[in-house]
Amino acid sequence: MPSVVPRPTDWTALPGRTELTRRTRVLIDPRQASATALPSGRAEFPGPARQSVRALAGQLRTEIEQITGIAPRVVAGGRPDRDDIVLALALAADRGAPAEAQAEGHRFDSTGPVRVTAASTHGLYYGTRTLLQLLRTTAPDHRAVPRARSADRPAQAVRMVQLDAGRKYWRIPYLKNLIRRMGDQKLNTLFLHLSESEGFRLYSPRFPGLADPDHSYSRADIEDLKAFAARHHVQLMPGLELPGHATVISEAFGIGFGSGPGACTGAHTHSHLTPDWIIDMTSEKAVAKSKEIVDEFAGWFDAPLFSIGAEEVPGQLAECPRVQEHLTAAPDVSTLGDLLNRYINTLDDVVTSHGKRTAVYNGSEHLPAPQQRVHAPVVFLTWEGTGAEPAIPGHDEVAIGPFYNTPNNYHHKYPDEPWMYDTWAPSTAPDMLGSGVVNWADYNFWADDEYVEQHLAGPRAILADRAWNGSPTPDTLAGFRARAARVGDPPGTTPAWTRPRVRDRPSHHWTFDDAAYPKGWTYAGSPGNTIFAEDVAGDLPGTSYIVDNPTPVPGVRGQAWRFDSDRDGVGFGGIDVAEPWTVSVRVRASSRTGDQVLLSSKAGALKLMQHGTGRVGFTRYGEADFSFPYVLPLDRWVRLTWVASPGRTVLYADGERVGAVPASVPLPMRSIGTERSALRGDLDDLATWDAALGASAVARLR
Repeated sequence: MPSVVPRPTDWTALPGRTELTRRTRVLIDPRQASATALPSGRAEFPGPARQSVRALAGQLRTEIEQITGIAPRVVAGGRPDRDDIVLALALAADRGAPAEAQAEGHRFDSTGPVRVTAASTHGLYYGTRTLLQLLRTTAPDHRAVPRARSADRPAQAVRMVQLDAGRKYWRIPYLKNLIRRMGDQKLNTLFLHLSESEGFRLYSPRFPGLADPDHSYSRADIEDLKAFAARHHVQLMPGLELPGHATVISEAFGIGFGSGPGACTGAHTHSHLTPDWIIDMTSEKAVAKSKEIVDEFAGWFDAPLFSIGAEEVPGQLAECPRVQEHLTAAPDVSTLGDLLNRYINTLDDVVTSHGKRTAVYNGSEHLPAPQQRVHAPVVFLTWEGTGAEPAIPGHDEVAIGPFYNTPNNYHHKYPDEPWMYDTWAPSTAPDMLGSGVVNWADYNFWADDEYVEQHLAGPRAILADRAWNGSPTPDTLAGFRARAARVGDPPGTTPAWTRPRVRDRPSHHWTFDDAAYPKGWTYAGSPGNTIFAEDVAGDLPGTSYIVDNPTPVPGVRGQAWRFDSDRDGVGFGGIDVAEPWTVSVRVRASSRTGDQVLLSSKAGALKLMQHGTGRVGFTRYGEADFSFPYVLPLDRWVRLTWVASPGRTVLYADGERVGAVPASVPLPMRSIGTERSALRGDLDDLATWDAALGASAVARLR
């Protein structure tokens, strides 16, 4: 099996290797230089190829040079030598394959010269990814590939990654690295979910006040991303969220169910939200504004799908008098389901006018709708169910439910990687367009991009492998992970952004005093839910969750937060900080439990009460628990301070040293608490330093 991700659908290994040399050229047919596809290489999904053969050849030249140090010339015409690379548009790998497979299918032959043939530059690009991955895994100089022949095509037409870009703003350099990785793994759709109740991330002067220019993407940003994605054969699919999940839109234009005379109330929506979370589908003004927004931004994108969300409209909204009056008066709707489906169809007409198909998350099918059916071309993104087979009769689907990544301590959803690799069989039913791994940024609104990448990289690679080659896997998950590690990142990947270490002051400081959400984010919760933890020293604020929130109480200075349930917590989404570091916090414990976590991450935790000992300590998950000779007293304030240097951690209580352990862990920065082991008591004045404070500095913290 070659060291390639995804695994080719057909691969015949042959003896020997083909060497690239200083004489290697990239040959193209001059008659095809400006072409992007043959007629057989065009399909609705993944959408049209926009890169010419000549442009791809030039890109390949650069990529080969980055890997091997050899810069092959691009030549139009000529007879190939054994060390050349030939790119040619030709009939697809399998004439009997579906149109989508023909658009991306290709033949790869490395017997000398290396030949890649395909019906479109989608397929040529993917064949060159196989070549580049083989070069990267061939030691020592990366200038040879094993001799082989392959006829390769995808099992599913849509192979997707979704990012929650409504709750969280993503840096453009991260998005470009993600696009590089997706193209390298033959993933073809980056779905940017660009609006949520807490934020709208497309800035247009047409809608002043809707999006903050500093935390959203301009038309120029989107054009730049589209052009970059086209070079990596990734479609940039946009998504908005209407009519629910729409507080930011409702409040910007006064069009929510909580606005105006006869407004709906909290009894008519989800308990942790306000009625302005839902755009008023009974209002002509609100529907017109919805159409205007969709019309504007559908014109910014050229992917074949445009999502309008349309899920999780609460059933109790039907009890709102404003809704009931409208249902009584309107002849074409008699239920809340009718009202929602009419709204979906109205926006679908707008999307269709731009030559695209509408996508929605599933959920509307659960509401009775005797008069209005969702238009048949609308594609459902099915987040309920197993994704094994289509679940919405009469509609095309993309399965996303089994692949949710919501890395907070309330949802705590992570794709089941062993199941994905060992058991999942991607559906090839005609109405199952594909599958997608999905990130949601609930309670990680300001998380580091790389925090999410740590959780996405593994399942993304598995989905790439399985959605391309749906046959039973020939090795173990450990074997696959080793193969993916050998392949590594594609050429051009830039170093991940890292938070610079801070000198001579705290790196972060959460006071737990009342504060407003920062510019660019909208508070969408009902009072007491999703409360904001401001970082007065750094740029890693957090929020509590939506159930069993901490309670603000008087603290030592200003306000503290009281935690009394395992579901209490605060999400930050930071990257762990390598030693040295210091953490200091005021804590008033109220009761003892078997395990109480202050700060946690996937790798480790700081413990107020260590499992098995009840003492203050820390844990390196999967390896060891460590305890200090100190038990936190109940019902009085104590300032605890951990000071870590590589291989050693010291604990102070009220400025006095109380113990040391000959071990250390990186500072956990994911969250306060875990989904099962939150603290019991009050927290105030939590601060971190990117240095090991000395005893005198710790004493002054009192």
